[in-house]
Amino acid sequence: MYPPELKYTKEHEWIRVLENRAEIGITDYAQTQLGDVVYLDLPESGLSFSQGEQFGSVESVKAVSDLYLPVSGKVLEVNVAAVSSPELINEDPHATWLVAVEILQPRELEALLDSKDYESLTK
Repeated sequence: MYPPELKYTKEHEWIRVLENRAEIGITDYAQTQLGDVVYLDLPESGLSFSQGEQFGSVESVKAVSDLYLPVSGKVLEVNVAAVSSPELINEDPHATWLVAVEILQPRELEALLDSKDYESLTK
């Protein structure tokens, strides 16, 4: 259910590592809990965040939920398609990334969950 090539946080974000760049999104579990996503508040490119720091929020018809960066990183790009069509998160949450970051502390990846551990967390 959760793609094995991704790493996960206990706060329900996923990270896809592509060399020194990483894409970050929210998990299927998170979007199911939120319901229909209607708005994203994401940072500008160039901003840096520490691991676990809030970098934005996602708003649904039910609630607003904060987004936390899985690893320390500098925002390289924001997914403008997701910002203009936030419902993409509900359609395919593990393909719809929110921000791409330059990983500043690669060792922080070791603290993240693999797909099996994340699935156990969400049962």
